[in-house]
Amino acid sequence: MDDRLGPVAISFRREEKEGSSGAQYNCRIIFRTTELKTLRGSILEESVPSAARHTTPRGLSPKRLLEFIMPELNLHCLRLASNSPKVRDTLLKLDEQGLNFQRKVGVMYCRAGQSSEEDMYNNESSGQAFEEFLDLLGERVRLKGWEKYRAQLDNKTDSTGTHSLYTRYQDYEIMFHVSTMLPYTANNTQQLLRKRHIGNDIVTIVFQEPGALPFTPKSIRSHFQHVFIIVQVHEPCTDKTYYRVAVTRSKDIPLFGPLFPKGARFPRSLAFRDFLLAKAVNAENAAEKSEKFRSMATRTRQEYLKDLAENYVTTTPIDSSTKFPLLSLGGKRKDKLKGAKGAELHSAGALVWAVIVNCGDDGEAGELRLPCLLGVSAESVVLIERCTRRVVFNCSCRDVIGWKAVTETKEGGPCLDIFYERGESVSISVMESQAEDIREVVQRLELVTRGCEAFEVTPLRDGVGQPGFLMNEEGFVTELQRFCYAESGGLQLWARVVRLCGHSLVHLSPEERTRLLRTAHKIHITVIPPDENGKPRRWVRLQRGGGGGGGGGSTNEGMFGSTDTE
Repeated sequence: MDDRLGPVAISFRREEKEGSSGAQYNCRIIFRTTELKTLRGSILEESVPSAARHTTPRGLSPKRLLEFIMPELNLHCLRLASNSPKVRDTLLKLDEQGLNFQRKVGVMYCRAGQSSEEDMYNNESSGQAFEEFLDLLGERVRLKGWEKYRAQLDNKTDSTGTHSLYTRYQDYEIMFHVSTMLPYTANNTQQLLRKRHIGNDIVTIVFQEPGALPFTPKSIRSHFQHVFIIVQVHEPCTDKTYYRVAVTRSKDIPLFGPLFPKGARFPRSLAFRDFLLAKAVNAENAAEKSEKFRSMATRTRQEYLKDLAENYVTTTPIDSSTKFPLLSLGGKRKDKLKGAKGAELHSAGALVWAVIVNCGDDGEAGELRLPCLLGVSAESVVLIERCTRRVVFNCSCRDVIGWKAVTETKEGGPCLDIFYERGESVSISVMESQAEDIREVVQRLELVTRGCEAFEVTPLRDGVGQPGFLMNEEGFVTELQRFCYAESGGLQLWARVVRLCGHSLVHLSPEERTRLLRTAHKIHITVIPPDENGKPRRWVRLQRGGGGGGGGGSTNEGMFGSTDTE
């Protein structure tokens, strides 16, 4: 129980670095506090100063490791956890917060002439148009004996109905609480058996038959239903059936996709089903980011950690010695500060450098210089503005195709251009005294990306004014004249041209490229060579499932209190 941070829990794991044959070890760490964002990282043992002098056969002591990476933590408060299964189970719950792939969604049936909560809950049976919609949404399953996700429905005694609607979408299991499939109680206008489930769902789909009255969430008396997806059917049970959709959400829930143009018509199809399920899943994900749900999750997290810290610990401290050992003098102290040079470059976690981002277009005068932090992990390259802490740039390491570094002193200081995706680039610079930082960034990029160093070529035109090479629309060199100036300058087949006469190639039209190659006083190109097999360096965009994308334009996303209905 830390005086400043409150209850904390830390997990360590020491493992051999892949391919090192026992010569190097990584320490992986999970640091849990009341804050919802768990800190996870890894560090190479030899990158900790003086690691060799403090390492036992079992590796670097947790105390030495924490002193180095978490100097603000009070090590005196830490105690070894007990071996109770409760510790493992509770930590697993904490680590899986926000990683739930099971969703429950309410579905309310609104007949023609209806709009109120009571009307919808008291529909004892459903019409053919609603049945057709349910068939599109999922499959009817028998609840008795059901072993998959049941969303608090009774799978033993049929007390919550005999059947329900279930489906899988991407990695999610979704169980629907359908109003007409939950038990109906005669002479009970509130229908509490139905409201008990649907009223506790964050996301509710309201299905409207033709002739239904406009829906407003003000008619719903629930503190938990935060997003309503209103689906209105047109020309039901025909070959021309289509749906129109409106969405309303409480004010503190951020906008979520997939977005759609106002007035859009959705034909009955699997594509519409996928759109609706993505919308429902993303609605709940967005709701979990709202202040209300974050506060609830934080309180739950704090209680879990507090219970562990007070009731499931031994009396064994992390180390019986003092937190801050006395400093030695002279050469001994100097030796203590030494770590294995460059070891941290192999870390899976992000390494961070202070840089200046040059925001002008193609080096134009008057460009904006933005102080940022550059982070490069094993997966991503990220730039964060130092003042506002906004992410101003990020891309995957697999999308980095090359870089061009200038470390000698010049106007503006040492600088680095990082080329990514189709040949776009981001430019950073550092102070003249920090040229070593640029070299470190390049070393890091060499380890975590498939890119390589770009180089400059200044090909002279031949006797008929041709530059000696042809490139395709993507900028790859597809033809190269033998023994021409371009080839002698190092240009190869399938090299990628990313800049032409100081301009980003990706931002030039085919006509502008042709004009520059024919009329520029001096042709100057920045080139990324092909890989070691002679193949072009391409970025690969992995297709991710689930709901972020969708059309642009105006949307019919409303706030509570609106009557955004189509």
